[in-house]
Amino acid sequence: MNADLVFGIHAVGALLQRAPQDVLELFVMKDRDDKRMQPLIQEARQNGVSVQFCNRKTLDDMVGGQHQGIIAKARLQSSGSEADLAAIVAQHEKPFLLILDGVTDPHNLGAILRSADAAGVHAVVSPKDRSVKLTSVVRKVACGAAESVPFITITNLARTLRELQDAGVWVVGTAGETETTIYQADFKGPLAIVLGAEGEGLRRLTRETCDSLVKIPMFGSVSSLNVSVAAGICLFEAVRQRQ
Repeated sequence: MNADLVFGIHAVGALLQRAPQDVLELFVMKDRDDKRMQPLIQEARQNGVSVQFCNRKTLDDMVGGQHQGIIAKARLQSSGSEADLAAIVAQHEKPFLLILDGVTDPHNLGAILRSADAAGVHAVVSPKDRSVKLTSVVRKVACGAAESVPFITITNLARTLRELQDAGVWVVGTAGETETTIYQADFKGPLAIVLGAEGEGLRRLTRETCDSLVKIPMFGSVSSLNVSVAAGICLFEAVRQRQ
């Protein structure tokens, strides 16, 4: 059976809470028996999950450290499809989507999913090719958001953007060359914010397909922000306007 290793207190806790049926086995460090760990062990056992107690080296060898004393062997989490995205858009009067044009760093994706969850985003969308998938590192960094925010992978980004536009969603890309800032844009209606890849930004076809382009105003010596930071800023400006 294909399986993934989910590790860290928050990530494993979210998995046990939201999808306990996907947890195949739990590995816990022998010396880690405290008030944060006990509820996870109890919840696992209540759901019929086998709990194995291991030494630190065993856990380190499984995931390379940073596991906080707990690792869950879980069924691989599948991404949603174009059909799932269409259903999500149809379910909401004002869909709120975040689209990633080729983000490849799992730490960035994990942080983006966490911000998307906090902002109430209905789905995060990413191309299948040349983009990071929902790995164990992504789930660890996301601290549970990977289990709560629908993550949709699509085949053709430009086509998906056009389909969203046909469904009445306003597609806003982020690009430094525009004069319009996120504070001047209208984020109140059905919305998809599009962010580019690390270092490269939006691809040409993606940029040309967007309904409008916006930028985060920069006043210091650096010319750009990390994509996960930019995502948080854009999403919460949209939240402010949509309140």
